[in-house]
Amino acid sequence: MTNGISDWTEIDNGLVPIDDGELFYEVAGEGPAVVLLHGGMLDQHMWDEQFSWLVNSGLRAIRYDSRGHGLSSTVAGDYANHDDLCALLDALDVPSAVLVGLSHGARVALDTALAHPDRVMALALASPGISGRAFTDPFVLEHIKEQVAAIGEPDGAERYIEHFLRMWVDGPHREPSAVHPGMRERLRASAEANVEVHADGLGAGIPLEMGAFDRLGEIRVPTVVLDGDLDSTDISANAHAITLAVPGARRVRIPGAAHMVNLENTAFFDQELHAFLSSLPY
Repeated sequence: MTNGISDWTEIDNGLVPIDDGELFYEVAGEGPAVVLLHGGMLDQHMWDEQFSWLVNSGLRAIRYDSRGHGLSSTVAGDYANHDDLCALLDALDVPSAVLVGLSHGARVALDTALAHPDRVMALALASPGISGRAFTDPFVLEHIKEQVAAIGEPDGAERYIEHFLRMWVDGPHREPSAVHPGMRERLRASAEANVEVHADGLGAGIPLEMGAFDRLGEIRVPTVVLDGDLDSTDISANAHAITLAVPGARRVRIPGAAHMVNLENTAFFDQELHAFLSSLPY
């Protein structure tokens, strides 16, 4: 076994051309396609635990680094994440897929369901972001302000990343010391690598989005929302809004977890995601 994936399973990877760059992806398995979309400042490896069992569950698991992240191209101008995702689906000959996104990845998944509804079979939205909705939680706003203040300072990158970890790993209800140190350092390393590699892309272009917050009622695919009970009020409000507006959407609260629900309560998250994927009429 390698990474929990059977030795006979081949993991394919490559680069797909997009406007002004390329996306790095990995794909393994046969069956209905499930695309994993990572959070902001992270990369596809935040899904290592899930990638393995998805492949072993008879699904075609696809994960990739979004533009400005991981091994994909640095941002060089305005772009649309939902169009980038469709370029990837086209290149891999995937007519439609289940989208599993966390945080910014959920934001991209919602935008894709609105911009390209024929390409989306179902949505699993973890700790969801939503385009067209501003942050209002004082905890989040304060850390964003501190991040902005850190830009250009001698120790700016380090401070910027620490505020990222406070917001999106620790959350508003606990100190860093209460978080699993291995997980925190894993995510710090991922964020540091992104900042180092893609620093030139900061401010180089803006993502064009769909303003999904006012259009959630248009979504017509099976949807599950998974959010942690230790996350910010912004994310709880997003989860609530999606569940109210999307017909048939179901919300699952993940206990003992803040934003990174798939890594903090992995067994519970995997069980709920597996149940959702098993219920779909492929």
